[in-house]
Amino acid sequence: MKRIIYIFVGLLSIASVYAQSKSARAEQSVAVFNDVLRQLDISYVDTLPYEKMTETAINQMLRQVDPYTVYYPKDKDKELKMMTTGKYGGIGSIVQQREEKSDSTKAGKKDKKKAAKYVIISEPYEGKPAQKAGLMAGDRILEIDGKKMADKAVAEVSDMLRGTPHSTLTIKVQRYGVSEPLTFTLEREEIKLPAVSYYSIVGDKVAYIAFNEFTENSANDVHKALDELVAQGATALVFDLRDNGGGIIDEAVKIANLFVGKGQTIVSTRGRNKQAERTYSTTQDAAYPDMPVVLLVNKNSASASEIVAGSLQDLKRATLIGERTFGKGLVQSVRQIAYDGYIKLTTAKYYLPSGRCIQAIDYSKHQGKVEKDTTGGILPDIVMTDTTRKVDISYTLYTKQLFFDYATRYRLSHDSIAPTKEFAVTDADIEDFCVFLDEEGFRYETETSKYFDDMLEMAQHEDLDSVTIAALKAFEPQLQPSFREAIARHKAEVSEMLEAEIIERYYYQHGRTEYMLKHDKELQRALEVLGKQ
Repeated sequence: MKRIIYIFVGLLSIASVYAQSKSARAEQSVAVFNDVLRQLDISYVDTLPYEKMTETAINQMLRQVDPYTVYYPKDKDKELKMMTTGKYGGIGSIVQQREEKSDSTKAGKKDKKKAAKYVIISEPYEGKPAQKAGLMAGDRILEIDGKKMADKAVAEVSDMLRGTPHSTLTIKVQRYGVSEPLTFTLEREEIKLPAVSYYSIVGDKVAYIAFNEFTENSANDVHKALDELVAQGATALVFDLRDNGGGIIDEAVKIANLFVGKGQTIVSTRGRNKQAERTYSTTQDAAYPDMPVVLLVNKNSASASEIVAGSLQDLKRATLIGERTFGKGLVQSVRQIAYDGYIKLTTAKYYLPSGRCIQAIDYSKHQGKVEKDTTGGILPDIVMTDTTRKVDISYTLYTKQLFFDYATRYRLSHDSIAPTKEFAVTDADIEDFCVFLDEEGFRYETETSKYFDDMLEMAQHEDLDSVTIAALKAFEPQLQPSFREAIARHKAEVSEMLEAEIIERYYYQHGRTEYMLKHDKELQRALEVLGKQ
């Protein structure tokens, strides 16, 4: 017995020394930082930007931990509130940064001069202040409340657009095809981003729900949408979690609870401290315990999305279709710190009912760096890798935002278009698009031609004979295809991307989603699966 007591006391002593050692290291680090700052304060030649220096030091420190541990000083707590509630005071539009096109960049050459930057209205949300006031996608923001926005970053412009609900602001924009700037006065609203972005009946009595993010009351939004679709005759569900980055864990549990009964473990958390350990279980009877369910996931489905997908997969309650998910299984807790700031820090990891951990990357080994791990995340029951991103003419036009720019021009010359399910671009529209590309000085440069330039330069560097060099140069024109010929070869895909961009100008995000579902291979596979159940 004495020996057992001695061992126990010894273990306690070791634990105490270890804890004191860690505490001492932390105190030493703080002392070093404070001393450096004190020396700067006493002796540095100029006035110091204390707040900026502190924020930079904290952010650099946190980058060594993981990408999800974040510091929010008092002046940035609105970002944190928006993440958890999905609400903000603003005009209801996505903005995007663009660069001025010089003649040389239009021709496909590199311009050594730094290109001027500007910010445009990219996606106004239907029914929100920007859309109601008449702002359109493609409008270039010149001024906000009299302050010029030239060369401003997106973050700066966004900060100017956001503010207290019911406050007003004035925006001056330059619209494509309109000679004089246009001025709009808007009243900001509390913008609540829709958790359920789209829902409808698809196929034969199948409900489809596109779910964006797990914010406050989002599970209730899903329940309402599903109830409405069931009232319309739906007997099965396709729940789309693609590109859903997650959010509040309680909302994930409530959504899982729609399909599994009371008292079922959905996810548990484990961390260094006992306080981080918790089990999340369903608390209600399932609303739809027998409804066939298919979940669509992809590589951007993360966190709470993976909890819903993984738990329903473990419990044999849903079939998963798509790509392996992101693998974000880290739990963040928000703690208030000095001077009204906050820190969102990782305190635990998520574990599914089967015991598997969602997390794909061990940041303790990688020091905050993201290194791709092919074994993390949730592997779908039916894997369908995205093969649509080919490096062809459609990809090039998309990355250069030429579909977007053409849709801007198209909208100004067409007051209306056919309904989403009927609209299609014509051969005349494709020809007009080609004319537009000519006007823009578009040059279709293939990836192969870029490698060819490097090869030719290497050949000249290695002093190959003139006949070989001449033969290589003679081959070069074959690697510079006509964009018209390339568009003709990929007409179906080019037409689809043009139609989606144009439809969004008239029917906004709802219309684009409705259109894209017609070409959605994962959805078609889901309908096949449900048709066999």
